[in-house]
Amino acid sequence: MKLSQFRYNLPQELVTQYPAEVRDEARLLVVNRKTGEIEHKIFKDITAYFSEHDVLALNNTKVFPARLYGNKEKTGAAIEVFLLRELSREQRLWDVLVDPARKIRIGNKLYFGEDGLLVAEVIDNTTSRGRTLRFLFDGTYEELKGILDSLGQTPLPKFVGRKTEQIDKERYQTIYAKHEGAVAAPTAGLHFSREVLKKLEIIGVKFAEVTLHVGLGNFRGVDVEDLTKHKVDSERIVITDDAVEIINNAKDNRYRICAVGTTVVKTLESSVSSDGYLKTYEGWTNKFIFPPYEFKVPDMMISNFHMPYSTLLMTVAAFAGYNITMEAYNAAIKEKYRFGTYGDAMLVI
Repeated sequence: MKLSQFRYNLPQELVTQYPAEVRDEARLLVVNRKTGEIEHKIFKDITAYFSEHDVLALNNTKVFPARLYGNKEKTGAAIEVFLLRELSREQRLWDVLVDPARKIRIGNKLYFGEDGLLVAEVIDNTTSRGRTLRFLFDGTYEELKGILDSLGQTPLPKFVGRKTEQIDKERYQTIYAKHEGAVAAPTAGLHFSREVLKKLEIIGVKFAEVTLHVGLGNFRGVDVEDLTKHKVDSERIVITDDAVEIINNAKDNRYRICAVGTTVVKTLESSVSSDGYLKTYEGWTNKFIFPPYEFKVPDMMISNFHMPYSTLLMTVAAFAGYNITMEAYNAAIKEKYRFGTYGDAMLVI
């Protein structure tokens, strides 16, 4: 398929800036892949679509406060640093993006916090925007991490056109987040409340947790018309023995497996045997799923409503079918659903 096929007209006012007042009271559009039927519900109604022994696959990654604001040495120029991934705990090395990038050179020192509480030195230019920083800090790793957490801000995507606020510390995180490492939230999971999870547990739904540390590649644009030529950034994933056992048991017994978000879809499809069973894995994935694609693991999927041209929209279209996805998105726009990170949800069955 071509990039231009994933254009649609999204009114700016539908790109929501804040989460729903209550997590599970966001709206839910339910679309049936076989019939094309669309229903309009509230997210907490989702329990009606699950049966005993079905599996809910969740991404338990945890977002860390990755956006730092500081100043360049000598000139005092304001600088924004986005922590992407830790390269070496011992050497205090981080892979980062800097803005504005053109003024930052190897050897420059950057100061963060009051009175230069934390100092970093630029030691490498990896891309036009990317850099490697070494934090010049003599204390323990735990002390450094504490300072980074106190200075850092919740890394909302740029299309949420406002500064970070107190509400984001709680709401830009799933309630089941455990393993820190993401610079963006797995947004489909933001709608789950403890009450919804408890109801699913009472029904007899099994929970399989996997980890994908979401990277900025989710928001990086596609700049080629031919999607087969697009390369996505690698992201770290972990699939444990427990998750493999739960999911493969469901496959054996023909119970349904629901992936919560495109990150879970990508994780599950990144480690599959030739006969369609999930395999234990810890490492990296750069899998890019777009139509046409034959899925091996999930039977259902929960997703937010994604931006035009985004790789996330392409993954949803691969799962639901291109025509059904675009019809569902048009229906969502007509009914004024909320789009983006803090937007409403879609269940594909």
